[in-house]
Amino acid sequence: MEPLSLNKKIFSGILWSSVQLVINKVFAFAIKILLAKLLFPEQFGIVGMATVFISLIQVFNDLGIGAALIQKKEENLKDSHYHTAFWTGVIWAVAVYISIYFVFAPMAALFFNEPMLEKIIPVLSLGILSGPVNLVHKARLTKQMDFKKLAYIDNVSTVFSGLLALTLAYLGAGVWALVFNSVATFLVAMPLYFKATSWLPKLVWDKTAFKDIFGFGLFTTGSHLVNFLILNIDYLLIGKLLSAAALGKYTLAFVLTDTFRNQLTTMVNKVMYPVYSQQQSDLPALKRYYYKVVKLNGAIVYPIMLFFIVLGEPFVLGFFGEKWIGTILPLKILSVSVMLHMLVSSHAILIRGIGKPGAEMKMQFLKALLYVPSISVGIYFYGIVGAAWAYVLNKTLEVAIAQFYLNKLLHVSLKDLLVTMRPVLLASAAAFIVSFLLYSLKLHYLLCAAALGLTYGGLIWLFLKDELTEQLHNFSSTFRKKKSSIAV
Repeated sequence: MEPLSLNKKIFSGILWSSVQLVINKVFAFAIKILLAKLLFPEQFGIVGMATVFISLIQVFNDLGIGAALIQKKEENLKDSHYHTAFWTGVIWAVAVYISIYFVFAPMAALFFNEPMLEKIIPVLSLGILSGPVNLVHKARLTKQMDFKKLAYIDNVSTVFSGLLALTLAYLGAGVWALVFNSVATFLVAMPLYFKATSWLPKLVWDKTAFKDIFGFGLFTTGSHLVNFLILNIDYLLIGKLLSAAALGKYTLAFVLTDTFRNQLTTMVNKVMYPVYSQQQSDLPALKRYYYKVVKLNGAIVYPIMLFFIVLGEPFVLGFFGEKWIGTILPLKILSVSVMLHMLVSSHAILIRGIGKPGAEMKMQFLKALLYVPSISVGIYFYGIVGAAWAYVLNKTLEVAIAQFYLNKLLHVSLKDLLVTMRPVLLASAAAFIVSFLLYSLKLHYLLCAAALGLTYGGLIWLFLKDELTEQLHNFSSTFRKKKSSIAV
């Protein structure tokens, strides 16, 4: 049987990653709604404090080794690279966990003046041990573009951990329900990765192989570290300067907007990173794929952010209740920041894919240099609303910085990106006007949401009919191949 073309592999990868995202996000969102009804902003805030420190540790967790394995062409990889990567990751993870238990957990409790963190963080960190254990398996599946297996593993672990969290919440476990929700995801996924790849490590550690993958990984880790600072400085300062309740409200707004955006782009990036790596010497192909990615990401994210901007207030009050009223304004503001970000969506993974991790790290450093002062001032004077506006400023600067590097490295201009996004921007403007006017007339917000969706969807179909028809054809051919293979 002839191998699938690269385009069909990309479509198949995005299809299965989409299945993963839909199940993950819909199920996880339902879990969030139910937990928000059972728990309080303060409890979400405590877990948010713990998550900041866990996220910092995770930056160093695999030393960028997984990304290095994916980026390198197959002919340049030997078995020793994989075995060396595995044992390096495991030894490093054990050392990191010991540091968490004896150093970082007490530091976090002292920093936030929250003694409970000393107990929560070591338990929440158990997933760190599984990350390096799984990194080779994930890298191999990603290089093979076997996103069906990756989707299956993620979905099984998400559903199991979500059901566990709900059970614990109903039994009165409080904040521990959220903690074990995160831990169970990693622990369930670990054996599934081993089964999916049938790859087993050997007692091999090669110094040359280590240097080969560690050099690339060092820049990637540096980028991730700076990115961590950008993504979590608001959590750190809100938790320190304000309260656990304020952090809980901000966390919910962030989860509904930027975290959702990040999950979507992660799904697409997972597919496109090996593609960019394979096509790194073909500039026209890289640009063509990137324009499609920007348009796809924007087309999915924009209507959801419009919903929060226009109808965020009745949504929050209706689903989460009065105790979450402080989430509404940050939710609307953060939605604007996400829409700005989509203009240069997934730019970092493109630059990393063409073998320029140094440029990626410079971009992240510039963003941090500009963002940290603005977020500090915003939180100090205006609380979580100030933090949200500072995030909008950060995204505006990010678009400018990303555009500079995209133009420098790949000759991708802002004009090209705006032309690419024109159908999405026009459909969004029309949907915003329709839903805003209907809500101003006091119609129920669900009717306004339906009008928003119909207006947006109708115009997107009108503008992108040929592209959507092609994708529907790919979708049907993918499942026909699946059915025929089952029949055989």
